[in-house]
Amino acid sequence: MDASERFTELYARHHGDVRRYVARRVVGSDVGDVVAEIFLVAWRRLCDVPAESALPWLYGVARLVLANEVRGRRRWRELTLRVAAELDQPVVADHADEVISQRDIAVAFDQVPDADREVLRLVAWEHLTAAEAAIVLGCSRATFAMRLMRARRRFRSQLGVVGVETGRTPQTAPSMSNRGG
Repeated sequence: MDASERFTELYARHHGDVRRYVARRVVGSDVGDVVAEIFLVAWRRLCDVPAESALPWLYGVARLVLANEVRGRRRWRELTLRVAAELDQPVVADHADEVISQRDIAVAFDQVPDADREVLRLVAWEHLTAAEAAIVLGCSRATFAMRLMRARRRFRSQLGVVGVETGRTPQTAPSMSNRGG
């Protein structure tokens, strides 16, 4: 008997038993795929299939195929979770858009009065508190807070004039322009 005939006989004799074995362990439409994988292994390793006890050998193959199936599903779930976690990360804008935005912010920053720029620089670039910045400018904390509020308002207004979305916090926006001036 040649290999094709032997496999056909093996399949005809044991397909139903193997299918029931798998169906008791796998739910749904995956049963057919798993059974097909088992008989693919049997075809590839036909010389290893014992003539007298083929069914236990097929069950052994089924056990290994099912274990691979479980590992594959676990990996798929883990990959899905990793991809979902990646999707939660903020999308990085195109670098060209960022450069244009930085230029527009710098233009807007240069349009506010010098006194406002200094107030914004002390907070945004030097990371000073209102009390510390007030000492630098020689004014009270309350006076500095009022100057900061007004400087931020004027800066936001300039951002609107140059077409920059004002969703940015004014404290970080000045850091986009030249720090020296």
